[in-house]
Amino acid sequence: MKRVGAILGLRPEAYEEYTRYHRRIWPEIEQAIRESGITNYSIYHFQGTMFAYYEYTGPEEEYEERMRRLDAAPRMQEWYAVMQQMQLPVEGRRPGEWWAAMEEVFHQD
Repeated sequence: MKRVGAILGLRPEAYEEYTRYHRRIWPEIEQAIRESGITNYSIYHFQGTMFAYYEYTGPEEEYEERMRRLDAAPRMQEWYAVMQQMQLPVEGRRPGEWWAAMEEVFHQD
């Protein structure tokens, strides 16, 4: 299993709309996430910063390809277009990242 943590900014005026969308995530998006092998997916918010955590349970060698397929899933680009209007990428993220990937420094089961 691969654990992933990432951060991203959120426009202060968008908080209510962002949480409303995520309370009723589109069924196509929820299905695509499940099919990609992502489980235990959570997003947290604190003072304009969002932290996302998920676990990838598929084969390690398929992770990159499954994430590409997830990005290409029906309605995913539409979802991204709505969400990205409310989000603020953080400085220091790697080229090509929207959410800035974090390094895991501790884990305990």
